[in-house]
Amino acid sequence: MSFVIDPPRQASAPVAGGGRFPVRRIFCVGRNYAEHVREMGNDPKSEPPVFFTKPADAIVESGTALLYPLNTENLHHEVELVAAIGKGGANIDARHARDCVWGYCVGVDLTRRDRQNEAKKAGQPWDVAKAFDHSAPVGALSPASQSGDKSKGRIWLSVNGEIRQNADLRDMIWSVPEIIAALSSTWALAPGDLIFTGTPAGVGPLRPGDQLACGVEGLSELKFSIAAR
Repeated sequence: MSFVIDPPRQASAPVAGGGRFPVRRIFCVGRNYAEHVREMGNDPKSEPPVFFTKPADAIVESGTALLYPLNTENLHHEVELVAAIGKGGANIDARHARDCVWGYCVGVDLTRRDRQNEAKKAGQPWDVAKAFDHSAPVGALSPASQSGDKSKGRIWLSVNGEIRQNADLRDMIWSVPEIIAALSSTWALAPGDLIFTGTPAGVGPLRPGDQLACGVEGLSELKFSIAAR
């Protein structure tokens, strides 16, 4: 096949112990921890899962110094468990959804909170708030066979050594299998898809110079920093 311009580089995430996981799409779940839903002013059980997407090339690896993003003065951190899809399909039954997961890692859904608040008030899409460059830092993926089903375990994030988010995966409103089932009723999932599964309470602003560390029990830690524009 002959392309008229050079094709973009395949987006990918690191795998613990070596190798790369090719990233096809990034799906994200909003409002999946009750306390976070409450801190954002909503009722945890009032609505079904909220989904949005990020571009595959928003992936950023551990150890990166990220420039403070354009078009925001209120950048927020949201630590999340990330599931990597190895076997796809449509209308996947929640009882069999774990069979679709290749592995897991920790990720951070960086958010332009000022732009998100504006979009909410205007009833507009969240793309400008969520789907921007370098908005999806991730740690190294671990195969599901080595990391377990991730239905429980500590999830946390610190900024400059101070813990800001600290919860347990068992606090998720919708489990990983339920998320996969719900997603696949609207999109046919495929190998290479990543699913950010929602963030617990404690989200907050980031500033240039901040050093972040975050993790999910049993997975490689993710560390990165925020640099001035």
